[in-house]
Amino acid sequence: MTLLSVNLNAVAFLRNRRSVPWPDLIAIARAVLAEGAGGITVHPRPDERHIRKQDVLDLAHLLETEFPEAEFNVEGYPTEEFMALVERVRPHQVTLVPDLPGQSTSDHGWDLDVESDNLRRHLERLKAIGSRTALFIEPDADAPARAWEVGADRVEMFTGPYGGALDANNAKNQLQRLVDTADASRGLGHNHSGTGCGGIHLNAGHDLTLSNLPPLIAAIPDIAEVSIGHGLTAEALMVGFPEAVRRYLAVTQNRGS
Repeated sequence: MTLLSVNLNAVAFLRNRRSVPWPDLIAIARAVLAEGAGGITVHPRPDERHIRKQDVLDLAHLLETEFPEAEFNVEGYPTEEFMALVERVRPHQVTLVPDLPGQSTSDHGWDLDVESDNLRRHLERLKAIGSRTALFIEPDADAPARAWEVGADRVEMFTGPYGGALDANNAKNQLQRLVDTADASRGLGHNHSGTGCGGIHLNAGHDLTLSNLPPLIAAIPDIAEVSIGHGLTAEALMVGFPEAVRRYLAVTQNRGS
């Protein structure tokens, strides 16, 4: 089964359009976790245009006190401010993403040749607080080994080109790139926690929906985790968050429809 982590950035973005406290981010997080989502993902950016620092603190408290079995995944570019925040919160997983400050969303993976020394330093710092580490990568068969070499526990495959592919042939080609990346990730050796689990584990995220997620899971059944925000929120606008989570869990946990 694949863990479903619900990304709440879109919810926070909607809230921040007005100077009011709704939609209530904590209430929605509680609702999706109560429905069976395996975790919460947030990506705080320096301008706090959606997730705010206080949201990260409040969500950490929610998971610790009410849903201790759920995972908290905090994504972001490793500025000193971001690193200080995750060191304070100590989330289960930290996913480092190569965002520029003005980007509307994450749209590319790390250049692991250029950034290797910088990333290695940040990953060591995150391991010191006990967080699992992941690097956001392009669908590239060479990327998992490079991520492994700099010390990442996992990679999150950027699925944007696949998720945004409107032509069937393009979608097929983009899916094959992801499959090739997944194939290259297996058998890289012992994991960095020393438990002897072969390979660097795989996460995936960006533009995943109820239409394109099933083929991805079928093609790469060992994806450990998917982070889904925009697509799940769009579904929730029609059917509500609990039902949207149920529909995604039907795919990620092979429950059937």
